Amino acid sequence: MKKSHSETELEILQKLEENPNLTQRQIAEHMGLSLGKINYLIKALLGKGLIKVNNFRKSDNKIGYLYLLTPEGLDEKRKLTLLFLQRKSDEFDKLKAAIQRMDKS
Repeated sequence: MKKSHSETELEILQKLEENPNLTQRQIAEHMGLSLGKINYLIKALLGKGLIKVNNFRKSDNKIGYLYLLTPEGLDEKRKLTLLFLQRKSDEFDKLKAAIQRMDKS
C-alpha cells in the first residue's frame, strides 16, 4: 500500500529525530525510496522550517550534515502522529465492522 505524503514526512521526521546524522542515502535505503525523492522531501521539510541542517566534519575530513528537528518540526511530528493513529484506528474500526457483518451472514 502506497504511503500518503504526510506518512512519508512523518517517517522522515521520526528517522531524523532518532538519528540526526543519517545521510539522505541512508534514509532512502531505509525507506525504500530514491535518493532524489528523499532530497526533494528534505528540501521541502527545510523550506517549511521543520528541520534545520548543521554541517560537521567527519573523521575522514568529508563534510557531513546533522539534521535537527526544529520546535515546529517536533510539533508537526506530533500532529502527523496523531493523524496517522486516527486514520489507522478508523481503518481498524471499518475492518472490524466488515468482519462482524461477514460473521452474521
